[in-house]
Amino acid sequence: MSDDSLVNKSSILKRKRLFFLFATIGPGIMVMLADTDAGSIITAAQSGAEWGYRMILPQIILMPILYFVQEVTIRLGLVTGKGHGELIREKFGMKWALLSVLSLFLASVGALVTEFSGIAGVSELFGIPGWISVVFATILLIIIGFSGSYRRIERIGIAFGLFQLFFFVAMFMAHPSLPEIAHGMISIPIKNRSFLFLLAANVGAVIMPWMVFYQQGAVIDKGLDTRHLKAARQDTIIGSIVTQLVMIAVVIATAATIGHYSHQSLNDVQQIAQAITPFLGQFGGKVVFGLGMVGASFIAALVVSIAGAWGIGEAFGFNHSLNHKFSEAKWFYLIYTMAHIGGAILVILSVNLIRLNIDVQVMNAMLLPVVLGFLLVLEAKVLPEKWKMKGIHKYTAWALSAIVMSFGLYMAVTTL
Repeated sequence: MSDDSLVNKSSILKRKRLFFLFATIGPGIMVMLADTDAGSIITAAQSGAEWGYRMILPQIILMPILYFVQEVTIRLGLVTGKGHGELIREKFGMKWALLSVLSLFLASVGALVTEFSGIAGVSELFGIPGWISVVFATILLIIIGFSGSYRRIERIGIAFGLFQLFFFVAMFMAHPSLPEIAHGMISIPIKNRSFLFLLAANVGAVIMPWMVFYQQGAVIDKGLDTRHLKAARQDTIIGSIVTQLVMIAVVIATAATIGHYSHQSLNDVQQIAQAITPFLGQFGGKVVFGLGMVGASFIAALVVSIAGAWGIGEAFGFNHSLNHKFSEAKWFYLIYTMAHIGGAILVILSVNLIRLNIDVQVMNAMLLPVVLGFLLVLEAKVLPEKWKMKGIHKYTAWALSAIVMSFGLYMAVTTL
């Protein structure tokens, strides 16, 4: 065989591998962009305002933690071809499945409150009543969900999620000091209780209960199997890095501005925008930050509602694919719709959204041991020996999960 033929064959193989990768990626990036939701952005902004650059290193350390946990979900989905709720029902019975998915649905509606609060907060920055933007977003999300194609919904979701790249624009506009960033990364006040609480909030926010249900269901709805495991892992690695880089961008943007001159309490979108606008101007404080927040809130609202509807469909055994028409999966689409409507009503009628958002974070933290516990036990009991974690991989995943659960419970107990 000539050298030209070998080169051509190698080039064709590379193109095939690249096409295979692009056909596979999506679920990991989608769920990770949703992980950086409105609540996470507010937590990152508060971290930068109060502690400057000291919360950057924890965000970097959280990257492998996020990957290790979510990697278990994709293996369960690819190997078994079944969703998380279905596996719990088959292995532990209907009662445990009901407990798991009903908790998931409550967490999903609670998360929707946070996302709609973020959307309402951005619209109010521009003088548009929050209820108008919430109603519009609810209708748009329902229409997208009824499109009848998982892949189409994934593309739309990622397109909205990429609006989070505006947070990097805000970061560069803040003109951070590299020496100060380096100093902040090595001066962690680990004994300070206030810092520990914010650290727990950041760790607790890195794994949301709905993420496990979503990514396991997504790889199934996309038609992936064990042949796609390597590419699915790469998808998850990319997502893990991107979502934490977004958090770092928000930490740096607020640390270089608000945190450099004052230490304000930031509990909602308006407070962050008002505090950062004097440093970044109207464009940076409102338009750039607002677009990033809308992207974060919208993709998260889409993912959590799908995860909740998927989980309940899996537990009860009715059709729950986004590739089905309404006539083929009525209950799935009704649950998806009611989750959005319920979240929107809570936001429109609530007089204390800050309190609601805090309650949602506490609820997610308290659910973490249940969700991660089921995840790890299912991995050990359901998967064939060939696909199970072994050795250092197994012990690392269990140890990292224990750390996440501990910090989540610490935040819940401290808040309560």
